[in-house]
Amino acid sequence: MTETVSEVLSEVRGQVGLITLNRPRALNALSLGMVRDLMAVLLAWKDDDKVLAVAIRGSNKEGPFGAFCAGGDIRFLHQAGSVGNPEIEDFFTEEYALNHLIHSYPKPYIAFMDGIVMGGGMGISQGAALRIVTERTKMAMPETAIGLFPDVGGGYFLSRCPGRTGEWLALTGETIGAGDAIALNLADGFLAADQQARVWEALGAQSFADSAAIKVFVASQLIAASAHLASARAEIDQYFALDSVPAIVAALEAADSDWARATAALLRKRSPLMLHVVLEQVRRARAMDLADDLRMERDLVRHCFYLRPGQSETLEGIRALAVDKDHTPRWNPERIEDVSPQLVQSFFASPWPAHAHPLAALR
Repeated sequence: MTETVSEVLSEVRGQVGLITLNRPRALNALSLGMVRDLMAVLLAWKDDDKVLAVAIRGSNKEGPFGAFCAGGDIRFLHQAGSVGNPEIEDFFTEEYALNHLIHSYPKPYIAFMDGIVMGGGMGISQGAALRIVTERTKMAMPETAIGLFPDVGGGYFLSRCPGRTGEWLALTGETIGAGDAIALNLADGFLAADQQARVWEALGAQSFADSAAIKVFVASQLIAASAHLASARAEIDQYFALDSVPAIVAALEAADSDWARATAALLRKRSPLMLHVVLEQVRRARAMDLADDLRMERDLVRHCFYLRPGQSETLEGIRALAVDKDHTPRWNPERIEDVSPQLVQSFFASPWPAHAHPLAALR
């Protein structure tokens, strides 16, 4: 008989609850089962006086650390979305509720964001009291490449990045490293990858006076890291402050810099429809609290799969990237200039009355 190994390992050591994501072959992409396991353990520890703080890490094929979480399980989303499996609805509702719990968690929640931290991996780390990055960190919200939008609270945390860097990250899906993550308020400090195990072990072995002492101890281990984006910041703010996607792309294409031309070419590969939706999402989210942003994103995700029967940008994007792997998604509309404002606005109409919203309980 083959023994099934849990995809979420949790234990209390000393005064700290320790969580290891244990699906290394999938780069710890979140399944519905993993979301449920994380929720259950966090709720149990929330009211456990013996647990003063929580720490979470990923794993790779060699062992702990190395990859944090590459996002949601997009192959599951494609399969479930293609056949109308209701678990797709459960996945997003429960994942967003988990994201909200982490942001509002009453004890320090410490995320070791080593290796790949994308999509759903950002959702389970951006709400942390301490967000630790390493020289191996590759951080992104790459959803526009699969005809989706930066969800899991992406509207909330990207809209709060300095200047217009949130719009830039959301629309392009570009990957950043540790220094830029700290500079853009998406991480709190740097720890060399080979120092992670030492700090992790100390969390479980040392005695702490209270929760605050745990946070102070970990923060004292972190160092600064240099950002690389500084030179592009002025250009990012200039172009991504423009009032529409066609205006942003036209200005980039007319510019005389390699960075601008490369950025325009990248945007031309993304789903034209979802670029418009994402710009609207980030700008609306600037004025929202997290609960309202997650409710908006829950509305958006329903529309991504069901607004246009047989024409889901998300199913087509995942097909091209992860299923058939032909890397030639057939977007509809095909061009950024052909997206109608009415179609974009229809994504923001909630399918539910407020009292019946799947995330009505979030505060």
